[in-house]
Amino acid sequence: MHLAHFDIARFLATAWQKQPMLIRNPWGAWHNPLDPDELAGLACETGVESRLIVRGAGGPVLEHGPLPEDRFASLGADPWTLLVQAVDQQVPQVADLIAPFRFVPDWRIDDVMISYATDGAGVGPHFDQYDVFLIQGLGRRRWRVGPRCDAATPRQQHADLALIADFAATGDWVLEPGDILYVPPGFAHDGVALGDDCMTYSIGFRAPSRAELVEGWGAHVADQLEAAPDHEADRYADPDLVLQDHPGEITPAALDRLHAMTLEALGDRAAFARWFGQMNTQAKYADTDWRPETAADPADVAALLAQGVALRRNPAHRLAYIREGAGTVLFADGQAWPCADVALAQALCGGALVLLDPGLAGAPGTAALVTALIDQGTLACDDGEDDEDGDWAD
Repeated sequence: MHLAHFDIARFLATAWQKQPMLIRNPWGAWHNPLDPDELAGLACETGVESRLIVRGAGGPVLEHGPLPEDRFASLGADPWTLLVQAVDQQVPQVADLIAPFRFVPDWRIDDVMISYATDGAGVGPHFDQYDVFLIQGLGRRRWRVGPRCDAATPRQQHADLALIADFAATGDWVLEPGDILYVPPGFAHDGVALGDDCMTYSIGFRAPSRAELVEGWGAHVADQLEAAPDHEADRYADPDLVLQDHPGEITPAALDRLHAMTLEALGDRAAFARWFGQMNTQAKYADTDWRPETAADPADVAALLAQGVALRRNPAHRLAYIREGAGTVLFADGQAWPCADVALAQALCGGALVLLDPGLAGAPGTAALVTALIDQGTLACDDGEDDEDGDWAD
């Protein structure tokens, strides 16, 4: 599937992180990629994050998966919503929905969540701290969008759901299959199914908070400093100390020196780039294990690449790269790999199916890098099937 009628440049200039936008069916040909029964089956599996919200007379009740197989048969007439996270890692056809939105960098893309709702069901009015494209897959859903919210926005009293107390809609649309609603971070929105068999695909995006970055990078730097052989000697020093009038004062000079020690340790941009690449590519859901039972042989890998054999990427593994001086660093599943040719890194990050041209396939270091990625379960030799057995050389 592809976006045949969508002005990306206009969208980025006028809507991205600025205002909600309704996009009427822009697809070349829309078809719903997943059957509702298949979604229900995923919600029953261990290792798949799922939630069920039932709206009864006493208000919404939240249940966490995995759900018992007979749970859906026991649901009554009350409206209910099923939410299943990261379905793109389970179903290749759902993963295909991400490709049209790769005008946003890969490192920002999180996953595809799917919601199924019966008539009148919905999560309730809420807001998120990330961008989301809401694609109507099956049935119809009414979306109301409100103003931008923040931590001071009043919430309903509910133990499990962070719902807005006084929701005032500023936009109101009914989405048909193939329609898309874009909602930027912080904007209130509320979706309600109109009829049964309502399925919505939510493509969400990552947005690390400043606190998360400071905490993660600071902890990493502290670990690196403590691992240094001379870390005990790396301490504050003041050989130019002079007598001060009041010993209780922490002087500006001392504070300047302490502050400089801290900033110097945290200010290594190259080290930060490496840390962020590794942190950002760590798998959020690591149950899809493609590691082979026996280590791949670099000579065999080189021979397969020379034959033009394609490689598949593990949908649970994230890949990204950075330019570092004259070279490139490839990140895959939280690991960093030197990559002499940026074209190789770009090819490996290109999509779910990787086919290297002969020049890249035969370049020095390519077979060794691909072998390492196979051994850690990031890549497998493509056999034309959707299995996940890790048999890289089928």
